[in-house]
Amino acid sequence: MKRIGKMIALLALVLIALVLVIALVGWIGLQVTPDPLPTYPADTTLDQTVPLPDDLPAPVARFYRAVAGESIPVIESAVLTGPAKMRFGGITFPARYRFIHEAGQNYRHYIELTLFGQTLMKVNEFYLDGNSRLELPFGTVENEPKVNQAANLGLWGESMALPSIFLTDPRVRWEAIDDTTARLVVPFEDGEDSFTVHFDPDTGLLTTMEAMRYKDKDGEKIRWICEASEWGSFHGLTLPRVMSVTWEDEGTPWAVFTVDDFVFNADVSEAIRRHGP
Repeated sequence: MKRIGKMIALLALVLIALVLVIALVGWIGLQVTPDPLPTYPADTTLDQTVPLPDDLPAPVARFYRAVAGESIPVIESAVLTGPAKMRFGGITFPARYRFIHEAGQNYRHYIELTLFGQTLMKVNEFYLDGNSRLELPFGTVENEPKVNQAANLGLWGESMALPSIFLTDPRVRWEAIDDTTARLVVPFEDGEDSFTVHFDPDTGLLTTMEAMRYKDKDGEKIRWICEASEWGSFHGLTLPRVMSVTWEDEGTPWAVFTVDDFVFNADVSEAIRRHGP
């Protein structure tokens, strides 16, 4: 009996050691940043501008002066590419992504979650003509009413990276709240939805956009927070370089996106409907 007890104890130690080794190897794999996606094969053009409106709420006007000055470039499409960190199943994976927008209308997200720099899972997410489609390796969610609402807010939340659309789209309007906050009203189907937008009192730059958004096709709306935590200079504009998204019930960002490259006003009519980068 003593020998059996010793063997069991030894086996338990071996199993514990094996689990620790596997955990260590997995942790190391999660520290490896994947190679970037190929550069998007198009150039940026920002030839058309509109004057800054004179009837904006004070923090909004200050924000646009910090971003672009008195002349705001018209952006009809945008391609964002870079690395990311994304929490999936409780584990935060290194990732790489490409987001393609037809400004204020449609988007496609292409995301690769990686381990040891190698692709572990690919995601293609579409919001086209008011209908959403999320393609995952284990199933597809398509054109669910609550997911459509979430996708529409995703479209406009990500548009903090192409903020001129909040001025040039006639369906969008700003409403005053106070010296550092404004409401952004955006279209959704036959009605409207809205964000509460906060601005830094020192720099004037946007800090967060908050909205009530459905988390899944069966749940209730939850406060959803888009944050711009770092800004940089791109194509003569000041734009968010690091953006994150947080569900209030989770407390910390489930995804953090760093923008390495912006391409504006390229023809994305085909790319936004295909799969892959």
